[in-house]
Amino acid sequence: MDFDLTEDHAEVRDLAARIVGDLAQVERVVDVERNHGGFDAKLWETLASSGLIGIAVPEDKGGAGLGMGGLVAVLEQQGRHVAPVPLWSVVAGAALPLAEFGSAAQVERWLGPIVEGTEIVTGAFDAAPGQVARLTGLQVDGGLRVSGELPQVPAAPVAAALVVPVAVEDGTLRVAVVPVDRAGVTVVPVAATSNESAGAVALEDVVLTEDDLLPADGATVVAWTRRRLRIALGAIALGVCEEDLRITAAYTSERVQFGRPLSTNQAVAVRATDAYLDTEAIRLTTLKAAWLLDHPEHGGEEAAESASLVAKWWASVGGLRVVLAGQHLHGGIGADIDYPIHRYFLWGRQIAFSLGSGDAIAAELGDVLPTAPRIGAPA
Repeated sequence: MDFDLTEDHAEVRDLAARIVGDLAQVERVVDVERNHGGFDAKLWETLASSGLIGIAVPEDKGGAGLGMGGLVAVLEQQGRHVAPVPLWSVVAGAALPLAEFGSAAQVERWLGPIVEGTEIVTGAFDAAPGQVARLTGLQVDGGLRVSGELPQVPAAPVAAALVVPVAVEDGTLRVAVVPVDRAGVTVVPVAATSNESAGAVALEDVVLTEDDLLPADGATVVAWTRRRLRIALGAIALGVCEEDLRITAAYTSERVQFGRPLSTNQAVAVRATDAYLDTEAIRLTTLKAAWLLDHPEHGGEEAAESASLVAKWWASVGGLRVVLAGQHLHGGIGADIDYPIHRYFLWGRQIAFSLGSGDAIAAELGDVLPTAPRIGAPA
């Protein structure tokens, strides 16, 4: 398996690096967080006009058709600059499942505007432990009556709709596109660890018709989408950790104490080396998982299931170790919440606990791997 970037993916990476690097400089990110609700509308518009929002969407659905590899290349650059745009939840959580499972009418209504950047549709697939869906639905004539609460949905305050699973009373699972202006839907902005746009969403007796429901088995859609969301988070974690490590290496090489640079102390060098190894593990596992999805002849969705869990585990556990190391190796300045390194720490924590903590992902992985005992099984 060759996980090196293809020529097309390398060009996408370089384009994303230029765009995000120009528009997501520290001062501008701070302004977006404080004055614009954690959503950079100008950067989003630029990403759309450059074709990067639709980079992973199939060509026959209006995208560039570069698969998960293309999306990983973009998200890695977003992570390097902690750019406040909801790429992972919009592309992996809404655009891709709509392209794969949506009806022709749903694709026309929602997917085109997503790719063009004129409307935001975000995925809400983060379920409570032991659950698949936070929303419940009662069957009514022509659709469902849905209620429930979603504690934190990425970009909900700026979204036109949510793509979200619904547990139906008959034991089935459906995935719905819920317009946020539908009667009974309430969105309240909430503070996210990463300072990005997020909202708590409440649904009370919201009526959804069959036109709002994806015409596919809900369990299949949820599993398919969560694989891509986990890989997307791994890609952002990779960029966050790479830049965190670069900043930390520069700081410890330039900061002199007791007549010599901090980096010459063995304890500092060993801690930085461990962070480098964790970062490389995130890179390898994320690229492998994306490669498996883009090359279905090597096992397809089944092979990618465990690979995406491994990638998310490294993003959660290894990624958290990296950003903690960055804080600690900066000494007292690492505790300054206005210093740039602190923002990488916040993003690392946000990623670590999105779609499951390291322990939760390890539990899922134990159920997937055939050689591991199932949770609760006799010893």
